[in-house]
Amino acid sequence: MTVPSPTITPIRTLLVANRGEIARRIMRTARAMGIATVAVHSDADAESPHVHEADVAVRLPGDAPADTYLRSALILDAASRAGADAIHPGYGFLSESGDFARVVTGAGFLWVGPPPAAIDAMGSKVGAKELMRAAGVPTLASLTISHNEDGEELPDDDDIEALGWPLLVKASAGGGGRGMRIVGGPVSLRHAVESARREAEAAFGDGTVFLERYIRDPRHIEVQVLADAYGRTVALFERECSIQRRHQKIIEEAPSPAVSPALRARLEEAAVAAAEAVGYVNAGTVEFVLDDQGDPYFLEMNTRLQVEHPVTEAVTGLDLVRLQLLLASGVPMPAEVDDAVALGPQGHAIEARLYAEDPAQDWLPSTGTLHRFEVGASVAEQLDRSVPVDSTAQLDSVVRVDSGVESGSVVSPHYDSMLAKVIVHAPTRLEAASTLAAALARARIHGVTTNRDLLVHALRHVGFLAGETDTGFLDRHGLAVLAAPLTLPEGVRRHALAAALAAQARRRAGAPVQPGVPSGFRNNASAPQEIAYAHGGEVIAVGYRFDRFGSALAEVTVDGEPVDVDGVVASAGSVVLTTEGVTRRYVVEQFADLACVDGPDGSSALVEQDRFPVAVDQAAAGSALAPMPGGVVRVAVAEGDAVSAGQLLVVLEAMKMEHAVHAVTAGLVTSVTVAEGDQVETGRVLVVIDADGGTTDPGAEAGPDAPDSA
Repeated sequence: MTVPSPTITPIRTLLVANRGEIARRIMRTARAMGIATVAVHSDADAESPHVHEADVAVRLPGDAPADTYLRSALILDAASRAGADAIHPGYGFLSESGDFARVVTGAGFLWVGPPPAAIDAMGSKVGAKELMRAAGVPTLASLTISHNEDGEELPDDDDIEALGWPLLVKASAGGGGRGMRIVGGPVSLRHAVESARREAEAAFGDGTVFLERYIRDPRHIEVQVLADAYGRTVALFERECSIQRRHQKIIEEAPSPAVSPALRARLEEAAVAAAEAVGYVNAGTVEFVLDDQGDPYFLEMNTRLQVEHPVTEAVTGLDLVRLQLLLASGVPMPAEVDDAVALGPQGHAIEARLYAEDPAQDWLPSTGTLHRFEVGASVAEQLDRSVPVDSTAQLDSVVRVDSGVESGSVVSPHYDSMLAKVIVHAPTRLEAASTLAAALARARIHGVTTNRDLLVHALRHVGFLAGETDTGFLDRHGLAVLAAPLTLPEGVRRHALAAALAAQARRRAGAPVQPGVPSGFRNNASAPQEIAYAHGGEVIAVGYRFDRFGSALAEVTVDGEPVDVDGVVASAGSVVLTTEGVTRRYVVEQFADLACVDGPDGSSALVEQDRFPVAVDQAAAGSALAPMPGGVVRVAVAEGDAVSAGQLLVVLEAMKMEHAVHAVTAGLVTSVTVAEGDQVETGRVLVVIDADGGTTDPGAEAGPDAPDSA
């Protein structure tokens, strides 16, 4: 075969058709290559870091992805107005749309990604499976579901039974765990299909779903591939992404502890065959599942950069975004890629995804202002404000933080809830896991609930350290253990005391009269001061009294129990506290009534309680409330319906995922306050149930409104 001569088209101005972390990541490499950058942003993202870091930015009017980041015409118009000559789609949104790639190249822009035909071929997971079978790549059995105006047309029962239960309902387009449901039996199948279709339509604009044989608790292994325009395709080893929640990865690593050199060669051969079968060019990832016998099966090919690409960068020393830009410009496969392949994986890298969500509350998304976001700095560095904390780049020799947010950012309900990725590269897997867990544990993240504690527990778990990782890891070890708070109760008590002493110092410093006079300075001893904080559903009461000279604490109690304090140095922002001969330094910040405390024994968010509360109207008992802001996509009950405890009432959509709201009690529905399409805020009353108005048979099957997975 005659290899064509290279035709190089340098990129001078790059528009990143994305947001958040990946937009910042791409622009960082582009700047290093001397390429100017263009950001696009929705109204909700107007003040986001990726907008400020770009050379120029273009507004996409609206908030929802369908109105902004999924509008190809708006993206192209922005590129034209900003003078861009190339477009990088990042991941998600339009990154795996062959139609978008086609209009980009048709409009004269350079597309940083594979050819549209390759995207089309792999973008349909149904069609991709057929191609892979033809190319000799092992695949799982599956069935396609057709959809018309009357709803889903399910395959014949015999064909479904042949797949076996449980089975997987899966979106044909997109990824990231959206549009995916595990179904345990036929009762819940139709509801799961409908729910997956809605979620896929909202996330990718394509509601096509299919059924696939479900391998229980497999390992999820993927291979990074690179291909140039001259026929060369190279595999850059594997990543393991088995630890997942809701089919979405939360911990990824390279290399996999389960992959032997022989299996690696087998996976790489299959990945290269898959890429070559569709004429692939640029960076892509071929994903496999390993069954309990260690045999691989093709899962899908992501025709884009992966979220977890940094672990491959760490063990190869390559910048995958730089390689994407070079390959898109027409450069042949750079020599450093061959050098990395010859060396093999160097050391071990692990990535953890920080999400704004509460694992202990069924992964409930969290929104609001991120008051503080600092990852990778020690407490001493946090106390020293002269030391800047950069949460967007490498902080030291082994810890890297790729984030889409910074202190003061607002986490909205419109987009994916990932805040950042924290990556550690170390000589060994044990060192990587230990360093990553420590970096996360000492991070200061305040204002929204995150999965940080779960990530730390998982990284320190004996099963993880032994390499016993599969997609059932979280279920097997349980959220009662993995999602437990890192900060122990005695640590929370010390944090409440530190918050109270910092508040006292802040009030003293802000006193309009004689602020320099010590607190409590008087002829007679003062009465104890009291302050209460809410934390984790409990209230912690702190009492303290200074001696009459105001120079030392004469009395300290927490929840009525005396505390021996050997020494304390308090200011509005920090407290050095010595108890039982141990000195601990705390960083304390106050945001309205929220006190955030960080120290060597963990972190706490404490809500100061009003000393003189005013009675307010409360929702009636039995009310179902919105657990987060979002859109109503389904109302499953009507006024007058009798419901059982646990029955599905309403389905909300937020952060591109569906969340079910269930009845907390049996009774009669007396009011439904929302309709499909409504937008609701946290705490909004959705449905009111009269617990005395009627019940259903508690032994009856709930039917399709109580699916295996909503």
